[in-house]
Amino acid sequence: MSPHDDSRYDVAIVGAGVAGSTLGAILARHGLAVLILDAGTHPRFVLGESVIPYASVMMKVLAERYDVPELAALSNFRDTTDRVSTMCGQKQNFGFVYHRHDRRPDPALANQIVLPTWFRNESHWFRQDIDAYLFTTAVRYGATHRLNTRVADIQIDAADGVTLESTTGQRFRARYLVDASGFNSLVAERFGLREQPTRARTHSRTLFTHMVGVAPFDEVSDIRYGQPNPWHNGTLHHVFEGGWLWVIPFDNHDRSRNPLCSVGLTLLDRTDPEQRPAPEREFEDFLHRFPAVARQFRDARTVRPWVSTGRLQNSVSRTVGDRYCLTATAAGTVDALFSRGIANSFEIVNALARRIIDAATENDWATARFADIDSMQQRLFDAHDDLVYASYVAFRDYELWNAMIRVWDTYSFYAAASLEHILGKYVSSRDDSLFRGREGGDSALARGLRELLVTARTICGAVERGELDAGVAAGKLIDHLNAERFWPDYMPHGKPEIKFFDMNQELAMRVMHWSRTEAPHRIRESFA
Repeated sequence: MSPHDDSRYDVAIVGAGVAGSTLGAILARHGLAVLILDAGTHPRFVLGESVIPYASVMMKVLAERYDVPELAALSNFRDTTDRVSTMCGQKQNFGFVYHRHDRRPDPALANQIVLPTWFRNESHWFRQDIDAYLFTTAVRYGATHRLNTRVADIQIDAADGVTLESTTGQRFRARYLVDASGFNSLVAERFGLREQPTRARTHSRTLFTHMVGVAPFDEVSDIRYGQPNPWHNGTLHHVFEGGWLWVIPFDNHDRSRNPLCSVGLTLLDRTDPEQRPAPEREFEDFLHRFPAVARQFRDARTVRPWVSTGRLQNSVSRTVGDRYCLTATAAGTVDALFSRGIANSFEIVNALARRIIDAATENDWATARFADIDSMQQRLFDAHDDLVYASYVAFRDYELWNAMIRVWDTYSFYAAASLEHILGKYVSSRDDSLFRGREGGDSALARGLRELLVTARTICGAVERGELDAGVAAGKLIDHLNAERFWPDYMPHGKPEIKFFDMNQELAMRVMHWSRTEAPHRIRESFA
């Protein structure tokens, strides 16, 4: 409809990425009139390619809770390749190889967390296919779209709704606005929500591209690390003081039709962007510093221009206001380390969708009914920043980094496992209060996990300020994990000499039995 669209939508979503399109599909499936706007189109090059267990479980939650079976296809590698795209890679592990400048790699300085492939294989999402799949799912359920449409102005009437105007003069009206547009959020700009400076402690930037010809590290390394799973079968992190390099292959299984590999170098850096070399040169300089890494890239070639960012971190003072909600990267960004961005976005989609459906049903769009969404998003941002900030400090010393990996895996495992447990109960009972009850993040386990990250941030902060030796700090983190009894004694998290974690089926059953019988109360109650 041009130049004006006089239709009144229930919800306008700015941003046709994974968060906006997933939310749009759910709302349209439940009969709401949904408009999705985006300044770009599909297919598109997007980061966020390494899927973690929490994100996969959340896709199953969204599929079951909102009766959108298409989302379940993205909850595991097999269904993704069977039903969505053979351009995606598999992810059987998180691999971390530690490097020191001008020193030969040490086989003792490596960690690997093998994912339980007997239960579910994770994926490396080829985002242009995944984003397009989610977008078309929303359209198939009835969402209206306006791609190549940049929003220039927003007018909000708390009593009546939202009017959006495009750069070409088109006007769109909706009862509620969700901004999932990204860092350059017009809502954040319009209402002065962007924190200047950001409250994030992390201070990093990145340069990234897609390549062909990246060799599997297993084939080119002259060091045998003895890890249980090939590095190439998962997401490989080359870690060093001051940053890390991701290697995310899409060609690491027989069914792949994608020769590409995602490569990104992320650095702690406060230098003037105008004084930095071109990203191609910067990457070459990095490889020159770390010849063991360079072997992977001997025959590699980029297939698209490098993207080089400024500081990644941004935050907002609030994410909810009269008739609007910011989410995904519009609500804040920390860092790609540990791949939590997509998982956090789906967490908010899950909570926000139910509130929007209820608001539309009751014709009550009061800001108060969305207020706890802001609390959730701010809590997720701060926890993510605590984890990443502490990890960057830990990069300076392998002993400390070896301890931080155990902190991260504890946080990651219990978040995913407790959600999987709730999903199982929901499938049996269809009791929606199971999901509503966890959104406050006030269970004893959830509080304990956040306190673990605060402890890590505090200890690593003392290291950064020169007040605490890194080795002493590592011991404090291990002691804290053991004292709080996050794991049974036979698990490796409290034993820093054990570098590889492989949760086979027998071990998983033992841990689950322990979590219901002998674990501290905060864990037992979350798996009752």
